[in-house]
Amino acid sequence: MVSMENKTNVTEFIVHGLTQDKTVAKVCFSLFLVFDATVILGNLIITIKTSEQLNSPMYFFLSHLSFVDISYSTVTAPKLIDDLLVEKKTISFVGCITQLFAGHFFGCTEIFLRTVVADDLCIVTCRWPHYTNIVNKHVCGWLVAASWVGGFVHFVVQTLLAIQLPFCGPNETDHYFCDVHPLLKLACTGTYIIGLIVAANSGFISLSCFVVLVVSCAVILVSLRTRSSEGTLKALYTCISHITVVVLFFGLCIFICMHPSTTFSADKMVSVFYTIIMPMLNPLIYILRNEEVTNAMKMLWSRKVE
Repeated sequence: MVSMENKTNVTEFIVHGLTQDKTVAKVCFSLFLVFDATVILGNLIITIKTSEQLNSPMYFFLSHLSFVDISYSTVTAPKLIDDLLVEKKTISFVGCITQLFAGHFFGCTEIFLRTVVADDLCIVTCRWPHYTNIVNKHVCGWLVAASWVGGFVHFVVQTLLAIQLPFCGPNETDHYFCDVHPLLKLACTGTYIIGLIVAANSGFISLSCFVVLVVSCAVILVSLRTRSSEGTLKALYTCISHITVVVLFFGLCIFICMHPSTTFSADKMVSVFYTIIMPMLNPLIYILRNEEVTNAMKMLWSRKVE
């Protein structure tokens, strides 16, 4: 951190926040407080991995995804909620850099985990008789480890790029959290090349994983043609839920990562959906609509009550 502070005269950043309207801010405060609580409580389904009924690879992957969702939401949501009720919204230089890198670490890890979940769903649907041989505990461990390592590598790349930037003023950004593109505008040096590298790095990861997800969904849909009507409906229901996540999550991710370093007016609204709403929807789409999971949750909670 010493090397970063030697290159900048800025000790804190002033963020404009989500809105300047006090009435709207109070409404958003109440809504986001409920949303954040829902994210934490919903994704605490990570405890399901202790249930003997849910020891399959899919739930192992989802438990890690739930943990990442909690962590990713915690990076931005508490600060956003707090800033909605204060006049002057500031964040320290170190806090800003930490928020930036933690967001990219958990965000990229989530992208890889979603890709793993898609591939797992594809194998379940298309190669069910051989599923346990293909996706065993050893393979599950390696896939999850690779997802975390991939997120860490992305985090390191963003770190090496950002710590080279000097900040000597101004220190105000029209956003509600620290992200790469708003900070590039505040750097007192040319950032065109760095902006391209950032977009290429994040964009390549998002696009490549998106392609894998689309291919997985296409394979699943093709394989359903040979199934019975009951099996087809069940698999189609799961696939539609999965496609919903793909479109929402990766569509917004690609928009945020790949546009030029000049900010758009829609960025803040898109970021709110991406950082707060999506983690709240994940338990509903992936887990809470699964009867097996909900039954196991009831059993877990009934044991705790007893």
